[in-house]
Amino acid sequence: MDYLGLVERSWPLLRRLTGAHTGVYRATRGLIGHRFPGAPPSLLLDHVGARTGTRRTSPLVYAVDGENLILVASKGGHPRNPAWFHNLLAHPETTVQVGAEQCPVRARVATAAERKRMWPLVLSTYSGYEDYARRTDRQIPLVVLEPR
Repeated sequence: MDYLGLVERSWPLLRRLTGAHTGVYRATRGLIGHRFPGAPPSLLLDHVGARTGTRRTSPLVYAVDGENLILVASKGGHPRNPAWFHNLLAHPETTVQVGAEQCPVRARVATAAERKRMWPLVLSTYSGYEDYARRTDRQIPLVVLEPR
C-alpha cells in the first residue's frame, strides 16, 4: 500500500486520536497534550466550518515567530489542504489554546517572502514537514496566527 492509501485508511483512527488529544488537552488546561517528551508543541485551534458553520477544534503542531504562531497546512503530505485551512480562509478570526492560555488570533496565509523565511523555522520545530513536502505536488501553505 502506498503512503496516501495508508493515510486515507487511517483517517478514522486519526480522528479518534485527535478527539482524545483535544479532550485531554482541554480537561487538563494543556498540562497534558501541550508538550510531550521528544515531540513538538501543540495547540488547540478553534475554527468554524466554511460550508457548515460547525465549530471544530484541531490539535496542531505550531512554531513561534516573534509574537505570531505559525501553523503548517501539511495534512501529512496529502494532495489537498486540510479542512481547518479552508475554514480559516472563510473565518480568520478565531482562538487558540496554547497550554492553559486562550488567545484570540487572526489567521492569514504567509506571503511568499514570509514562507521562505519561516520554512526553516517550522522545520526546526518538526523536521517531518520536509518529508510531507516531498510527498505532495502542492506547496504546503504556512498560516500566520496574529494576536488580536
